[in-house]
Amino acid sequence: MRKIAVINQKGGSGKTTTVVNVGAYLSKFGKKVLLIDLDPQAHTTIHLGFEPPNIGNSVYEILLNETEIENAILPTKLKNLFLLPSKLELASAEIELVNEVGREIILRESLKKCQKKFDYIIIDCPPSLGLLTLNALTTVKEIFIPIQAEFFALEGLTKLLQTINIVKERLNPELKITGVIITMFDKRKNICREVAQKVKEYFKDKVFKTKIRENVRLAEAPSFGKTIDEFSSKSHGAEDYFKLTKEILKQEKRK
Repeated sequence: MRKIAVINQKGGSGKTTTVVNVGAYLSKFGKKVLLIDLDPQAHTTIHLGFEPPNIGNSVYEILLNETEIENAILPTKLKNLFLLPSKLELASAEIELVNEVGREIILRESLKKCQKKFDYIIIDCPPSLGLLTLNALTTVKEIFIPIQAEFFALEGLTKLLQTINIVKERLNPELKITGVIITMFDKRKNICREVAQKVKEYFKDKVFKTKIRENVRLAEAPSFGKTIDEFSSKSHGAEDYFKLTKEILKQEKRK
């Protein structure tokens, strides 16, 4: 089983879009997938057609130890794709857990009861490096970093990499970056090509060959509560995420 955190503290990098659409295509390939929405904005939850105010148990209740994880996991419309949803209350979790012993590994311990049921667990991290992200980094073995092909794309990456290294040294020695995804790419723009080149120089073979192109259909799909495959299966966005998922599956052979 693979446990992957999709992380970048810079908003707008394509985290949620990547989590939802890679998860959907993996499920289409027959993998049993659990998506965990660890962002109080609940974008993954909304993208999959759920309404956070109407959700009962969520990742918030799991972190506060108010219910078992089996009571919070929801089936989605797609076969093999499941969701541990989020809601607005999650924003207060860091404050409520401030005096909790072992607060940085609550999610990891909760998942032990059900993780063998899944081939992939993919976590959508919040755009910050606080306790919620720390819970993700202690839970997973792999990290994917989506990086938008724009001028400020590399800003803040140093801090992110420092955080990952600290967690690896102190809490999770198995943690490693196994994928970097270029998003919002337009080969006609010099800045996109330059950013992609810099990312490649730094991360080398960790960068996926597939770049996610700028695509209006990708931007529209969440408002309909649909994956890109459901919403516009012939679009560039669908084509790119399908190819990216095949690359991710190929990684299994190298493990």
